[in-house]
Amino acid sequence: MGTPVSSIRNLGPAVEAALARAGVPDAETLREIGAHEAYARMLRAGTKAHFIGYYVIHMALQGRPWNDCRGKEKEALRLRFDALCAEIAGVAALSGIEAVLDEIGVVPRERLQGG
Repeated sequence: MGTPVSSIRNLGPAVEAALARAGVPDAETLREIGAHEAYARMLRAGTKAHFIGYYVIHMALQGRPWNDCRGKEKEALRLRFDALCAEIAGVAALSGIEAVLDEIGVVPRERLQGG
Protein backbone atom coordinates (compact mmCIF):
# COMPACT_ATOMS: atom_id res chain seq x y z
CA MET A 1 0.00 0.00 0.00
CA GLY A 2 1.35 3.38 -0.99
CA THR A 3 1.25 6.79 0.64
CA PRO A 4 -2.26 8.30 0.85
CA VAL A 5 -3.04 11.02 -1.69
CA SER A 6 -4.31 13.11 1.22
CA SER A 7 -0.76 13.27 2.56
CA ILE A 8 -0.04 15.78 -0.23
CA ARG A 9 -0.69 19.33 0.96
CA ASN A 10 -4.07 20.72 -0.22
CA LEU A 11 -5.43 17.34 -1.33
CA GLY A 12 -8.03 16.06 1.06
CA PRO A 13 -10.27 13.01 1.40
CA ALA A 14 -12.66 14.04 -1.39
CA VAL A 15 -9.86 14.28 -3.98
CA GLU A 16 -8.34 11.09 -2.61
CA ALA A 17 -11.66 9.25 -3.05
CA ALA A 18 -12.20 10.64 -6.56
CA LEU A 19 -8.70 9.59 -7.57
CA ALA A 20 -9.19 6.12 -6.08
CA ARG A 21 -12.40 5.72 -8.14
CA ALA A 22 -10.34 6.73 -11.17
CA GLY A 23 -7.66 4.11 -10.53
CA VAL A 24 -5.10 6.37 -8.85
CA PRO A 25 -4.68 4.61 -5.50
CA ASP A 26 -1.85 6.55 -3.91
CA ALA A 27 0.43 9.59 -3.92
CA GLU A 28 3.19 7.72 -5.75
CA THR A 29 0.90 6.89 -8.66
CA LEU A 30 -0.38 10.47 -8.78
CA ARG A 31 3.16 11.84 -8.91
CA GLU A 32 4.12 9.30 -11.58
CA ILE A 33 1.24 10.07 -13.97
CA GLY A 34 0.96 13.78 -13.19
CA ALA A 35 -1.97 16.09 -12.60
CA HIS A 36 -3.24 16.25 -16.19
CA GLU A 37 -3.49 12.48 -16.67
CA ALA A 38 -4.91 12.01 -13.17
CA TYR A 39 -7.63 14.55 -13.87
CA ALA A 40 -8.38 12.90 -17.22
CA ARG A 41 -8.89 9.63 -15.39
CA MET A 42 -11.15 11.36 -12.87
CA LEU A 43 -13.30 12.78 -15.67
CA ARG A 44 -13.55 9.38 -17.37
CA ALA A 45 -14.61 7.91 -14.01
CA GLY A 46 -17.47 10.39 -13.72
CA THR A 47 -16.06 13.33 -11.77
CA LYS A 48 -17.74 16.56 -12.82
CA ALA A 49 -15.27 18.89 -14.53
CA HIS A 50 -14.24 21.90 -12.47
CA PHE A 51 -11.27 24.09 -13.34
CA ILE A 52 -10.31 24.82 -9.75
CA GLY A 53 -10.06 21.10 -9.02
CA TYR A 54 -7.78 20.73 -12.03
CA TYR A 55 -5.33 23.42 -11.05
CA VAL A 56 -5.40 22.50 -7.35
CA ILE A 57 -3.89 19.12 -8.23
CA HIS A 58 -1.23 20.84 -10.34
CA MET A 59 -0.32 23.20 -7.52
CA ALA A 60 -0.33 20.40 -4.93
CA LEU A 61 2.11 18.29 -6.94
CA GLN A 62 4.42 21.30 -7.12
CA GLY A 63 4.20 21.82 -3.36
CA ARG A 64 2.50 25.19 -3.83
CA PRO A 65 -0.61 26.65 -2.18
CA TRP A 66 -3.75 25.89 -4.19
CA ASN A 67 -4.42 29.60 -4.78
CA ASP A 68 -0.90 30.30 -6.10
CA CYS A 69 -2.01 29.78 -9.70
CA ARG A 70 -2.25 33.18 -11.40
CA GLY A 71 -1.75 35.13 -14.58
CA LYS A 72 -0.28 33.45 -17.63
CA GLU A 73 0.23 30.18 -15.79
CA LYS A 74 -3.47 30.05 -14.91
CA GLU A 75 -4.42 30.99 -18.47
CA ALA A 76 -2.26 28.19 -19.88
CA LEU A 77 -3.75 25.67 -17.46
CA ARG A 78 -7.24 26.85 -18.43
CA LEU A 79 -6.50 26.12 -22.08
CA ARG A 80 -5.25 22.63 -21.21
CA PHE A 81 -8.28 22.04 -18.98
CA ASP A 82 -10.73 23.14 -21.70
CA ALA A 83 -9.00 20.94 -24.27
CA LEU A 84 -9.07 17.98 -21.89
CA CYS A 85 -12.77 18.44 -21.16
CA ALA A 86 -13.51 18.68 -24.87
CA GLU A 87 -11.47 15.55 -25.56
CA ILE A 88 -13.23 13.57 -22.84
CA ALA A 89 -16.67 14.83 -23.92
CA GLY A 90 -15.83 14.23 -27.58
CA VAL A 91 -16.63 17.78 -28.63
CA ALA A 92 -14.54 20.56 -30.08
CA ALA A 93 -13.12 23.06 -27.63
CA LEU A 94 -14.75 26.47 -27.65
CA SER A 95 -12.69 29.62 -27.99
CA GLY A 96 -13.09 33.37 -27.89
CA ILE A 97 -16.49 34.77 -27.04
CA GLU A 98 -18.08 31.32 -27.31
CA ALA A 99 -15.89 30.02 -24.48
CA VAL A 100 -16.80 33.03 -22.33
CA LEU A 101 -20.52 32.63 -23.00
CA ASP A 102 -20.33 28.93 -22.16
CA GLU A 103 -18.27 29.55 -19.02
CA ILE A 104 -20.74 32.02 -17.56
CA GLY A 105 -23.71 29.93 -18.68
CA VAL A 106 -25.31 32.52 -20.95
CA VAL A 107 -25.58 30.23 -23.96
CA PRO A 108 -25.49 26.42 -23.64
CA ARG A 109 -22.53 24.70 -25.28
CA GLU A 110 -24.89 22.76 -27.56
CA ARG A 111 -26.21 25.97 -29.16
CA LEU A 112 -22.71 27.36 -29.59
CA GLN A 113 -21.73 24.21 -31.47
CA GLY A 114 -24.80 24.23 -33.68
CA GLY A 115 -26.63 21.47 -31.79
